[in-house]
Amino acid sequence: EAIERLAEVAARHGRVSILAHVDGLPVGGTAPRYPIHALAFGSEVATDPAFLVIAGVHGLERVGTAVAIAYLHTLLAQLAWDATLHDALAHSRIVVVPLVNPTGMATRRRATARGVDLMRNAPVHPDTAAMPLVGGQRLSARLPWFMGAEGTLEPEARALIELVEATTIGSRLAIAVDLHSGFGLVDRVWFPYARTRTPAPHLAELLALRRLLDHTLPNHVYRIEPTAQAYTIAGDLWDHLYDRAVDRGDTLLPLTLEMGSWSWVRKNPAQALTRLGRFNPTKPHRLRRTLRRHLPLLELLHRAARSADAWAILDPPTRAALEQAAFQEWYAI
Repeated sequence: EAIERLAEVAARHGRVSILAHVDGLPVGGTAPRYPIHALAFGSEVATDPAFLVIAGVHGLERVGTAVAIAYLHTLLAQLAWDATLHDALAHSRIVVVPLVNPTGMATRRRATARGVDLMRNAPVHPDTAAMPLVGGQRLSARLPWFMGAEGTLEPEARALIELVEATTIGSRLAIAVDLHSGFGLVDRVWFPYARTRTPAPHLAELLALRRLLDHTLPNHVYRIEPTAQAYTIAGDLWDHLYDRAVDRGDTLLPLTLEMGSWSWVRKNPAQALTRLGRFNPTKPHRLRRTLRRHLPLLELLHRAARSADAWAILDPPTRAALEQAAFQEWYAI
């Protein structure tokens, strides 16, 4: 309902679309249908920079959707008065998908109503070295981390892939941030690859972005690292999108904000006894703090995309130096 209300307001300032309708579990003989909304603002020129905010890929991780909605509230309020934002959006675009997996959220499960973990519902790359089970499995939809049938994309995954490519193909730079929760005591920003510890082709741009964040928000809370330092995943959806962008010659930097839910559990151990409590802040003041905490990062990432020429368009000597420094920091361990 909150997304529907925001979509009505957003239609005055941007473009609202429904990427797909997906079926939930049957109730009384009929299955409810849920829409997947996308809200877009700013330039429709293909070459202009793009910033994407994605949330709700895992239905249990409701706080990600809450952060995306909080960002939308701020964005829409600013669009009513902020000339600087309007100037930025004249030459860039913002796209927000607050809830990719509505059936999972409705049924309080990580996977979709069909039992598929969307983040693992993508083709498996030949150089994948995934961790057993947690990295994806095709044994049964009754077990966690089910990848779905081989060669089959779920409608939610297909809709997300089509949206990302429709809004980033040909862009001078695109940054996407996917909002999750549940791993560790600190907030992490992960980047490709998830399937392998081999460095990604845009290692120089990723280190340049990390340095931009460090210099602009010197007191930020994020640990920035490759996903594969935590665990490796087969059929990772963002690896798939990133590889396709690399093959096209596009610069897409997909990031995953993994909010450290263990810190909420440590402060309130009783919430570990509930399914939602393991992934979300249950105390109102902690939820409000979380909604405030990540807005500076999202605003900075949009500005970074808009100002790509200042830090992401690298000459060969600078690129080589950044690649060497990034390798030493993230891979020579």
